[in-house]
Amino acid sequence: MIKISFLYAENQILDGFEFKGHAGYASAGNDIICAAVSALVFTTINSVEELTDCGFEVEEDEKKGRIYFRLKDGSNDDAVLLLKSLKLGVEQIQKSYGKKYIRIEN
Repeated sequence: MIKISFLYAENQILDGFEFKGHAGYASAGNDIICAAVSALVFTTINSVEELTDCGFEVEEDEKKGRIYFRLKDGSNDDAVLLLKSLKLGVEQIQKSYGKKYIRIEN
């Protein structure tokens, strides 16, 4: 199961996320849920990097299926919008495939 935590700044503005685990929907290389989530996550990170001037930190452990991302130096409206889009996307995947494979924990 992929467990997702969305992170919020003190002012309750979305400013990061942590994804852990593998969906287990199908074998490695054939898991459409993992592929969809990975595409959303990496598109979000690349978009923040290329389309905003917002700094961020990212940590990745491919073996454990963990990725941590956090905006630096406060929020940026464009970066926050991209994070909200990611959240919307994974909510739709969870709705379509169920909490057996993907769970948003907050």
